[in-house]
Amino acid sequence: MRPVRVWQWSPRGLLLCLLCSLCLGSPSPSTDPEKRAGSQGLRFRLAGFPRKPYEGRVEIQRAGEWGTICDDDFTLQAAHVLCRELGFTEATGWTHSAKYGPGTGRIWLDNLSCRGTEQSVTECASRGWGNSDCTHDEDAGVICKDQRLPGFSDSNVIEVEHHLQVEEVRIRPAVGWGRRPLPVTEGLVEVRLPDGWSQVCDKGWSAHNSHVVCGMLGFPSEKRVNVAFYRLLAQRQQHSFGLHGVTCVGTEAHLSLCSLEFYRANDTTRCPGGAPAVVSCVPGPLYAPSSGQKKQQQSKPQGEGRVRLKGGAHPGEGRVEVLKASTWGTVCDRKWDLHAASVVCRELGFGSAREALSGARMGQGMGAIHLSEVRCSGQELSLWKCPHKNITAEDCSHSQDAGVRCNLPYTGVETRIRLSGGRSQHEGRVEVQIGGPGSLRWGLICGDDWGTLEAMVACRQLGLGYANHGLQETWYWDSGNITEVVMSGVRCTGTELSLDQCTHHGTHLTCKRTGTRFTAGVICSETASDLLLHSALVQETAYIEDRPLHMLYCAAEENCLASSARSANWPYGHRRLLRFSSQIHNLGRADFRPKAGRHSWVWHECHGHYHSMDIFTHYDILTPNGTKVAEGHKASFCLEDTECQEDVSKRYECANFGEQGITVGCWDLYRHDIDCQWIDITDVKPGNYILQVVINPNFEVAESDFTNNAMKCNCKYDGHRIWVHNCHIGDAFSEEANRRFERYPGQTSNQII
Repeated sequence: MRPVRVWQWSPRGLLLCLLCSLCLGSPSPSTDPEKRAGSQGLRFRLAGFPRKPYEGRVEIQRAGEWGTICDDDFTLQAAHVLCRELGFTEATGWTHSAKYGPGTGRIWLDNLSCRGTEQSVTECASRGWGNSDCTHDEDAGVICKDQRLPGFSDSNVIEVEHHLQVEEVRIRPAVGWGRRPLPVTEGLVEVRLPDGWSQVCDKGWSAHNSHVVCGMLGFPSEKRVNVAFYRLLAQRQQHSFGLHGVTCVGTEAHLSLCSLEFYRANDTTRCPGGAPAVVSCVPGPLYAPSSGQKKQQQSKPQGEGRVRLKGGAHPGEGRVEVLKASTWGTVCDRKWDLHAASVVCRELGFGSAREALSGARMGQGMGAIHLSEVRCSGQELSLWKCPHKNITAEDCSHSQDAGVRCNLPYTGVETRIRLSGGRSQHEGRVEVQIGGPGSLRWGLICGDDWGTLEAMVACRQLGLGYANHGLQETWYWDSGNITEVVMSGVRCTGTELSLDQCTHHGTHLTCKRTGTRFTAGVICSETASDLLLHSALVQETAYIEDRPLHMLYCAAEENCLASSARSANWPYGHRRLLRFSSQIHNLGRADFRPKAGRHSWVWHECHGHYHSMDIFTHYDILTPNGTKVAEGHKASFCLEDTECQEDVSKRYECANFGEQGITVGCWDLYRHDIDCQWIDITDVKPGNYILQVVINPNFEVAESDFTNNAMKCNCKYDGHRIWVHNCHIGDAFSEEANRRFERYPGQTSNQII
């Protein structure tokens, strides 16, 4: 594949052209990008991995030297111009911070500013050729529309050292092809070339090569394979070799980054004395064969003790969080690259990294930022083994939280589920495939008890992200010819990879409401909200109040008092209340909106407001063994943006029957002095307890992460005063720290409130 050519005219040729044009008339301008004179001797190409043919790091050749473009002031308008230079019609996006890997050589352009209508990048404003204060960690990339300009014949595939690219790799079982269970972990290595799939010659094949291939296919590691068996088998089969001389270091994220050689079309002798390369990969815990339905719950990711992913819409992606001093925190994206991302992915039991994400692409975390400037070689077994900088408060903010997207094994679970009848591919009635070979059939799921958690798993299996809604009635979606209910009693925890990992009735179907009208449906979304309670504020504002009964009529009407209040001598006497403020942040990538529309909100005359959610929060006092001794609940009196981050505008307010919700980057504050912002502890005896607050307890509204919806505090009550301390989000501590917390409540660090 050759890059774009630009014609250059000699003075003599230019004079001859002018004379001809005077005689024959001016030629019409050419639309072929190869021939545009505006590029003035420049050549353009896309580079970097991993990527598709129409995206990559932009590189420009000027004066015979290839270089990159800095992402400072880079915009979509500049991407439009560059995509046209590359022969595409337009840009659909652009990337920063060397998403496709850092380039080498010169940084030709900085502070590039285009209107988007320029015929050449030379018409855009910049600091001048070669004048830049950037590093290659700031290289810009573009994502072009996969549509060529008319008359464009050069494919502009990214040039690599050997001028050919391995776009796809697979493992093909030597025997039983098509009958082996997924994922396939052992077999012949095959690469996809322009003329089809080909094998790789095993001469010089090493464990490093296998490590790279297994990583690309979603496996964290490799193991030794019985080469003698495969060589014996190879003597009885015909092979088509397309690649040889593969030499990897082992840290590459893609096979194309290794040294390799392609056979030429006229090579008559290929891989003499050799055989097809074979690999055997070791699947991570989530994908290891297991007979139990709950295999992904029985086997936790191998790196979960020290690193985890949060906020990702799909398995193997999310914001990177690491454990330090028993507390979880995020990683700053400075110098974050594919090597570091791959270490994280493999540590968690996935393959190498497809993308190293910066700029809080997976949502902002909250609390500590533990690591910055992580520099991995790619050989480390843990992110903590990589050199890094100890961070200080002013070094980084959560807007720079690092994330990853990992390579995953192909399991084929998405082929056993589909949606029908919806208005788009993201919604519809859920249909699942059951049965064995020769008896496969599609059927529906009973809608009984189908909810948000089950819908989350269905959307994940479909590859459509999160669930906005789990629907128990789908009469408005036509199911076509599918009318049989084949699954009932589905109950999921929300973390499963497919519905068949959830508990269900099996072949003994039980459905209270029969007919296709009452079958399960989903509405999926690539983004979701994520609510998080500000735990420190609860601890800072907690206090006891003895409130007279005559001031609690409205609270009693809304069921905000303990059941013993019904037999109290109204209006005389009082109730003892544990009061505190709650500040609820939305750290997700979508606004938190009530499931019910305004037309169904309930007006409460006593307090003079609408309830958009009957139960928004649960407040509980628990004994050390988990027994509930007091409880309260909070309806969503009003979900609104009380305050927001500097660069975020408020969108929701309750005044004048306004829309309710919490915008991404904003928080809703319920002050300690408003009704029902308490727990009635009148009947609680002195002792050591746990204060627990759970947001969205019934999973009524979908969130990207439900594990951080609970907050716990130690509290010690002596009958007159209460000490509240050690407040933390449920998943903010390590498992061991949580066990210590629940084993010894109220015994240390007592603080008088």
